[in-house]
Amino acid sequence: MALTTKPFAASKGSEMALADETTLRTWSELDARVNQLVHALQGAGLKPGDTAAIVSGNRVEWFELTLACAHSGVIFVPVNWHLVAPEMAYIFGDSGAKAVFAGERYIDIVAEALTDERCSNVELKVAIGDGGDHGMVPFEEFVATGSADEPETQVLGGPMFYTSGTTGNPKGVRSGLSFMGPETSPEMWLLVGGGFTEPLPTEGTTVLCGPCYHSAQWAYSFIPLLVGSSVVMQHKYDSTGLLELIDTHRCTNVHLVPTQMKRLMDLPDDVKASYDGSSMEYVIHGAAPCPPAVKRSLIDWWGPKISEYYGSTEGSIISIVSSEEWLERGGSVGKPQPTIEIMVVGENGEHLGPNESGTLYFRNLMGMDFEYHNAPEKTADAHLEPGVFTTGDVGYLDDDGYLWLSDRKIDMIISGGVNIYPAEIEGALGGHPDVADVAVIGVPNDEFGEEVKAVVVPTSGVGDDDLRAVLGEFCRTNLAGYKVPRSFDFLDALPRTGTGKVQKRKLRDPYWEGIDRSI
Repeated sequence: MALTTKPFAASKGSEMALADETTLRTWSELDARVNQLVHALQGAGLKPGDTAAIVSGNRVEWFELTLACAHSGVIFVPVNWHLVAPEMAYIFGDSGAKAVFAGERYIDIVAEALTDERCSNVELKVAIGDGGDHGMVPFEEFVATGSADEPETQVLGGPMFYTSGTTGNPKGVRSGLSFMGPETSPEMWLLVGGGFTEPLPTEGTTVLCGPCYHSAQWAYSFIPLLVGSSVVMQHKYDSTGLLELIDTHRCTNVHLVPTQMKRLMDLPDDVKASYDGSSMEYVIHGAAPCPPAVKRSLIDWWGPKISEYYGSTEGSIISIVSSEEWLERGGSVGKPQPTIEIMVVGENGEHLGPNESGTLYFRNLMGMDFEYHNAPEKTADAHLEPGVFTTGDVGYLDDDGYLWLSDRKIDMIISGGVNIYPAEIEGALGGHPDVADVAVIGVPNDEFGEEVKAVVVPTSGVGDDDLRAVLGEFCRTNLAGYKVPRSFDFLDALPRTGTGKVQKRKLRDPYWEGIDRSI
C-alpha cells in the first residue's frame, strides 16, 4: 500500500477519506487508486525529479494525483485555473512539465496553452472528468494502466508553487520537500504532517473551501489528510454551503481567508442561527490582513477557536496568534513557530532590537530553505545569507517576542487572499499603443481588502471612459481575471524620483487616508 495512506487503509478502510460534490472515496479505495496512479506515472515514463503540472478544481482526483506524485518522486505544479492560455503555457514550459493533467472545466484552455511552442517538453496529456478530449488520455483510462499492488519503489515528491514577483514572469518555488533525491522515502511526509498540523485534530474532518492551487489551502488539506484527517471540499466557495458541509460531515477544522470571513458575517441572521457548528474545533486564517471588526465578530459567533498565521509560499508558516492573544494584543501576528528564527534588519544591514522596525528575515531551524526555479538572481535577492530569507515585509518584534507587521517593502497587492504583483499588469498594459506610462497600485476594498487600480498616462494625453473600456478588455485578454484592474485613473505624468523610479506611495496614499490599516 502507499506508504502514507497505508496505516489508515488498514485501520479505517471503510471510512470516508475524501469527498467532493459528486464523489466519495474510502481510505481503502484511496490507497488502491494512489497505488494505481504511482504505477501509471512510472509506466508513462515519469521518473523521480520529473515535473507534472495540474490544472484542476477541488476534487477527489486532485488529491489522488498529488498523493501519487508524492509517492513517485514527481514534482507537481498546482496551476491557478484562472490563468489565460499564454500564462499557463509559460508555467508548463518554465517548469519543464513532462505531463499535464487538466480538469474538465479547464480542458479547452489547457489545450490552447499546449499549442504554444513553449510546451514542447510536455509528453503526457491527461483529461480529468468529462469534456472535449483534444487528444488527451481520459483520467480513468490512465488510472487503469496501473496495478493496485503496492509499488516496490516509492520516492518522496512534492509541490512547486508558482508565485509572481516584482519583475518579470512568475517563478516556481522549490523547497526541500519538492524533491530531495531518489533515496528519500515519502514517509518523510508523515514527519512533516506530525509537526505542521499541530494543533489541528488529526482524527477529525478537514473542510477545503478555497482553491487547491493556493499553497495555504493545499497545506491545510493535503497535510491533514496525510496524518489521518478526512477531507471534504467545495469547488467554489459558498458561505451557506460551507456551514452545511461543516454540520453534515461534523467537520473539525477549516482554513479561511478574510474575504470568506466577511461573507460569513454578511449572511442573514436566520442562516447563521441554523448553523450548529459544535463539531468545529480549530479555524486558521491568513493570506491577507483581516479587518479587526470582521475577525472580532466571527470570534463572537464561533468562539475563541480562530487562530491567525503569517507565512508565505517560500517560508511556510512563520507565526501563529490565537484568538485570546489577538484579543489581548489586537494587531500582532503572533510569536514565531518553534522552528523559525526571526531577524529584523535595518537599512544598513544592522540587526535591530525589540520595537525597532525593519525588513523581516527568517531562518528555518530545521535547515529547510527554498530556491526560485530557473532564477538564481531572484533567489539571491531574497536571501541575506544561505538559509536566511525575506518575504519583503517590514515589521518588528515587541518586548515579549510577538511579531507586528507595519508595511510591505515589495510592490505587492493582496486581494481576497491572492497575491497580485503589479509588474505583470504593468508589463501587459505597457504594451498597449494607447499607454505611454503606467503604474499599478492597491487601493482599499471592503470585501477583498485591496483591489487593483491602474494609473495610466495615455499617449494621446487624454483619458476617458472609452479608453477605460478598451484597456479593461485588453487586460482581460492578456491576464487572468483577478489581475485585471477594477478601475483606471489617468494622469499627465507619473510622480518619479530623480533616478526615474515611480513614487507609488504618492499614488496610493490618498486612497488610504482614514483607513485603520496600511496594507
